[in-house]
Amino acid sequence: MVREGGLTMGAIDLYARRTPEFDTRVAHTLAVLQSAATQYGPRIVQASSLGAEDMVITDLIARHGLGIAVATLDTGRLHDQTLALLPRIEQRYGLVVEVYRPPAESVVRFVTTHGDDAMYRSVELRKACCALRKLEPLSRMLARREAWITGLRREQSDARGHVPFREADDTGRTKFNPLADWTWHDVWHYIATHDVPYNPLHDDFHPSIGCAPCTRAVAVGEDFRAGRWWWEQQGQKECGLHVKHRNEGVVA
Repeated sequence: MVREGGLTMGAIDLYARRTPEFDTRVAHTLAVLQSAATQYGPRIVQASSLGAEDMVITDLIARHGLGIAVATLDTGRLHDQTLALLPRIEQRYGLVVEVYRPPAESVVRFVTTHGDDAMYRSVELRKACCALRKLEPLSRMLARREAWITGLRREQSDARGHVPFREADDTGRTKFNPLADWTWHDVWHYIATHDVPYNPLHDDFHPSIGCAPCTRAVAVGEDFRAGRWWWEQQGQKECGLHVKHRNEGVVA
C-alpha cells in the first residue's frame, strides 16, 4: 500500500477509473459468458487464478446466475492470501470452488530430486515445476469439459496483445477470454463498484500473482508481469497454461 498525505492507498484507490467504454465492455463480457453458459452448460468451467480479473468473472457468473462451475489450481506454493480467497468466495457467492492439486507423490519426488528452489536454477526446471504443479492439475480440471473461461487480457503483456474473446486450445477445446479488451482501470472500477473480494497482495503492487517463490511486487514503470519469474528473460514468462504449441514453434 502507498501512504499519501497520511492516507493509505490500496489498489482500488490507485487503479479504479471509469473509462468511456466501461459499460459497453461489461455488457459484452456478460453476453460472452451468457452465450458460453447456454452453449456448454455443465461442460464449461472458469479456470480461476484467483487474481483480480478472475474475481470479476466469478462475480459476473454468480451475480447473473449463469451456473458456470468455478475451479482453481492449488499448486502447493501459493501465498496464504491467495488461498484465503476460497472461503471468501464461498461465503459471498454460495459457490463451491473446485480445487485441483498436483499428485503429492510426484511433488515429493520432484523436490527430493531437484530441491525447493529448482525454479531458480534453470528455465527448464522452472517449466518442469509449472508442468507438475499447474499443467497436470489443469488437465484433470478440463478432462470432463468442452470449454473453459480465463481472465486473459490483451493489456497484460505483448505476448497476450492479440488475445481473442473465443479461441480453440491445443486440444480443440473452446477457450473464452471475456475480459480480452478490458483495461486494468476497468478491472478495478468493476471491483470497486461491486465490492468484489480480491487478494490483498494487489494492494502491495502485485498485479500478477502466481506461486509465492515466483512472484514479487513490481516497481513504478515496470511491466504488468515483471514480478513473475523476474530472474528470467521477458520472452520466457509463461508457465504453459496459455501457450499454444504449433508446428512452427511455441506461440503465446
